[in-house]
Amino acid sequence: MAEEKTEQRVGKAERDIVALGIATAAIIIFVGIGGSVMGDIAEATFGEGTGPDRLLVNAMLLNIALIIFGWRRYRELHSEIQQRRAAEEQARKLSEIDPLTGCLNRRSMAKATEELRNGSNRHGQALAYVMIDLDNFKQVNDMNGHAIGDKLLIELAARLKEKLPKDALLARLGGDEFAFVMPYDGKHPERIDDQVIRLFETATAMYQVDEMAVELTMSIGIATDHDDQGFNPLVSDAQTLMHHADIAMYHAKNQGKNRYYWFEPTMENELRFRNELETGIRRGLAVGEFVPFYEQQIDLESGDLVGFEMLARWQSPQLGLVSPDIFIPIAEDIGVIGDLSEKLMVEAFADARDWAPDLTLSVNISPIQMRDPWFAQKLLKLLVEHNFPAHRLEIEITESCLHDNVGMVRSMIASLRNQGVKVSLDDFGTGYSSLEQLRSLPFDRLKIDRSFISELRNPDASSKIVDAIVSLGNGLDMPITAEGIEDENILDLLKTMGRLKGQGYLYGRPETADQVRMRLKAAGRLVELPDVAVAPQDSVPESTVDPENLRRVAE
Repeated sequence: MAEEKTEQRVGKAERDIVALGIATAAIIIFVGIGGSVMGDIAEATFGEGTGPDRLLVNAMLLNIALIIFGWRRYRELHSEIQQRRAAEEQARKLSEIDPLTGCLNRRSMAKATEELRNGSNRHGQALAYVMIDLDNFKQVNDMNGHAIGDKLLIELAARLKEKLPKDALLARLGGDEFAFVMPYDGKHPERIDDQVIRLFETATAMYQVDEMAVELTMSIGIATDHDDQGFNPLVSDAQTLMHHADIAMYHAKNQGKNRYYWFEPTMENELRFRNELETGIRRGLAVGEFVPFYEQQIDLESGDLVGFEMLARWQSPQLGLVSPDIFIPIAEDIGVIGDLSEKLMVEAFADARDWAPDLTLSVNISPIQMRDPWFAQKLLKLLVEHNFPAHRLEIEITESCLHDNVGMVRSMIASLRNQGVKVSLDDFGTGYSSLEQLRSLPFDRLKIDRSFISELRNPDASSKIVDAIVSLGNGLDMPITAEGIEDENILDLLKTMGRLKGQGYLYGRPETADQVRMRLKAAGRLVELPDVAVAPQDSVPESTVDPENLRRVAE
């Protein structure tokens, strides 16, 4: 359609040129005819002739009309050409400029970077490509709306432009991702470090948008086209430079966000390995490579087994048994942690059904899952479908869950506790929980982080922090679990602090479902299950969940 319109404009322009030619010819003819006609008119005026020839007069008038027509068409042609040039310039700008922030866009940035790189190299300078990505900007949009998000991006772009040197190019590559390139003396890369640090100070300062205060952080990756000494070129084109900066930026995110890194070749290998892990996690989730392991939980006073904590393990054919410290953060990043957790809980419910009824099952819940407003309903539905008593389940959430949406977390905890599920605050002491949150949120238990327990290994170590947490739990009427018990010295000291529950390698490593079954069988703590079908999806065990309560929770 656009090409047809262009052809129509060109065709019209050609006709106008023809019209201008006709007008020009008419002027020439007018000059020739006009001289004769005006001479005859002059002679007739002085009585020396009969007047001009009527045919010549008509021809002259026709020439005048043609001249007027041609001149008007010429002026219209000139105006149309100007409008067309303005439209083409506007179209060019739209194709090269981000309409929201006025920065270059991804398409034009590559070309501009290549031109700047060639120019800086000719003048003996290196070029730095700096990739900027806002941390958790999706949450800002979700909580405040896209209108606020757009205003934040506009303000951020203005702050970046203000701090960047005149010879730098700034682009918005898409979403919340920006980039700038600037030439520098390759022998002094610290100039780029100084520039990035100034950007951090400016761009991460508080934003006031529509009477709303918003704080942003960002992760930055830097790549250069020269080596550390600024002599030998490392890359041959702008696309490679951008790719290296992108890798460095993702490395900054993986290292905790709100920081910057220069690109190093090892980062590319790490990124490739991470991509392989992501692919492996998705594949392993589909074929059942993730399995639950169980760690014993012991009553420290009596030494009796009181339950197990379910821990995720990945039995990868290529990598062997993979620790959750490796795959859980990646599963959270790629959005499969909910499915992974659900599958493991279903297996754990099946494993624990024939345990002695006084044994509890603890399950760790990701902060990502707690952002789902339907999490409580999904969990209660799983309990019903798999006929697992709610009072035997204890979920463990970390303090970081409390900072996303305390109101929603409070509602979910209340819904679960109303049905009999117990809720523990895991890794207590490592986050930022306030006493007000502990008082107002209905937790059933506190778990002391292993980092505090491990400090008790030294007989001369101070136990003041652990003492304080135990006293706090007693004051709030919350039982305490100590994790990370690894030797008798720690155990003896904890026993003096009151009645606690504990877990750790002193009692054995996490075990598979079959190993747990053998342990419980030897202790006589397995029960014979009746050969009955699992409760239908919409039915609720009478001793576990009140149907009316479940209906209200779902609503």
